[in-house]
Order: sequence, then structure tokens, then C-alpha cells
Amino acid sequence: VQLQASGGGLVQSGGSLRLSCVASGNIFNADDMAWYRQAPGKQRELVARITSDGKTEYADIVKGRFTISRDDAKNTVYLQMNSLKPEDTAVYYCNQELRFSVYDVHAMIYWGKGTQVTVSS
Repeated sequence: VQLQASGGGLVQSGGSLRLSCVASGNIFNADDMAWYRQAPGKQRELVARITSDGKTEYADIVKGRFTISRDDAKNTVYLQMNSLKPEDTAVYYCNQELRFSVYDVHAMIYWGKGTQVTVSS
């Protein structure tokens, strides 16, 4: 199983980016999906999470600016980031809790390699 994140880049303050994270493999279904980020010298932090029934959770610092969504048919989670600020600069990582069979009681967490987001002032 591989998670491939994309959509990062360099953007000016106030701009927007849309991140995507696609899981490949023989996937049965997914529980939670999430985006984290890690800035230089800081710990990795949760940015947003979405459950299998669509409930969302956001870090306070991104509420109202970022939107997480998912497309289970495509095994993909998205992060729409608007009104970006220089402090949003970080490597963004996705994870997905995946099952590969109807017999899997517990989902396993997989991480993508990260995509760099840089916001200039």
C-alpha cells in the first residue's frame, strides 16, 4: 500500500492550494483520514481529520480557512487551503486508516511521504 500526497508548492500569502492524497492497493474500506503538518524545528501537528461518516475536526489555527474532504471511491483525501499565511509553511502529511478485507477487525494506519507547502509574505 502506498499513499501519494500531491498539490504542495509555493504560494503568496492569501493564496490557496489543494492537497490530494491517494491510497493505492487492494483496499476494502477506510476509517478516519487526516492531514498533519510539520514545520522546521516543530513537532508534527494535526491539521484536520475526517471520519468515515464525514464528521470533520480542525486545528483551531486553520478553522474557517481549510476544508478536508474525501472520496472513498477514489481512496483519496483532500485538503483545500485558503487564505494561506506564512505560518502555514510546513511539510504536510496525510494518513489513512485502511482495511483490506471484510474480516479485518481493526484498520491499519498508513502515512504518505509528505508534500511541501511554502507561503511567502
